[in-house]
Amino acid sequence: MEKLAVQTLGAPQARTLESLRQVALVVGASVVIALCARYLSFSLMPYTPVPLTIQNFAVLLAGLLLGSRRGFAALALYLVEGIVGLPVFSPGAGGAAQLFGVTGGFLLAYPFVAFLTGYIFERGAKSFLRAAIAGLFAEILLFAGGLSWLYLATHSLAKAAYLGLYWFLAAEVMKIMFAAAIATRSQRFAAKG
Repeated sequence: MEKLAVQTLGAPQARTLESLRQVALVVGASVVIALCARYLSFSLMPYTPVPLTIQNFAVLLAGLLLGSRRGFAALALYLVEGIVGLPVFSPGAGGAAQLFGVTGGFLLAYPFVAFLTGYIFERGAKSFLRAAIAGLFAEILLFAGGLSWLYLATHSLAKAAYLGLYWFLAAEVMKIMFAAAIATRSQRFAAKG
């Protein structure tokens, strides 16, 4: 039915509708990521100032479902929303100041994490294993960015790992598995439709 509707429209209208759909997907993903950061965030103080959020899960899912380019665009938009002062980051300093806080390295890595996740998942069979591998490599990139930032602040790799890694390992494995399951299920559903 959708193909018939697009066929009856002229080529310029169909391109405009498709462009609007792509923009809506990118904006929608940035909103979902903001909701996950803002309202699904748990403080682990006094152990670490880095909160446990579902945000990383949403970033992985954006890369897996939207692909490399749209995933990157959604996370770049998310950062711009935060920089201009919209309440999209996890509770904290907010605005551009949040990028200079303890979570700055994680935040700045997000567009590249979404890109890498989508890039790996796009290159082959859309299986659970490929999605999980994409999520794993993306998480390695994410934590490399986050821990590098924390290292610059603490001047200690051990302290950076304590603050930004150890508390999160089990949760990150679960996020990768859930994102991979949703992405592969989504692919199967799209193939049937």
